[in-house]
Amino acid sequence: MYRAREGQWAFALHRISGLLILLYLLIHVVSISLVLFGANAFTVLHDIYGFWLFRVGLIAVTGGVLYHGFNGLRVAIMDFTGWGTAVQRQLWYGVLAISLIGLLITAWVVVPRILAGH
Repeated sequence: MYRAREGQWAFALHRISGLLILLYLLIHVVSISLVLFGANAFTVLHDIYGFWLFRVGLIAVTGGVLYHGFNGLRVAIMDFTGWGTAVQRQLWYGVLAISLIGLLITAWVVVPRILAGH
C-alpha cells in the first residue's frame, strides 16, 4: 500500500494553503469594494466579520499564511542550495513547528477576545 511521505504532504498543504489564501484575498477585496455602495453596506459587512466564526477563520488564515510562506522558503532552500534536498524532511518539520507556534500564538490572542465578546 502506498503511503505519502513528507514531500507529498508538503506539496499538498502548500497548494491547499495557497488556494485558501487566494480565496481570503478575493473576499477581502470584495469587502473593501463595498465602500462604493455606501458606508452602510461596508459597515454591515464588517459587523458580520465580528462574529466568532470569522475570528476563528482569522486564526486559520494566519496559520495558512505562515505555513505557505515558510514552506516557500523551504522550497527555495531546496532549489538554490546543494544541501537543501538532503535535509528537506527536517526543514518540513521545522516549517510545521513554526506554523503551529504562530497558530497557537494567534489563538492565544484572538480566543480571549472571542470569549469576551469583543
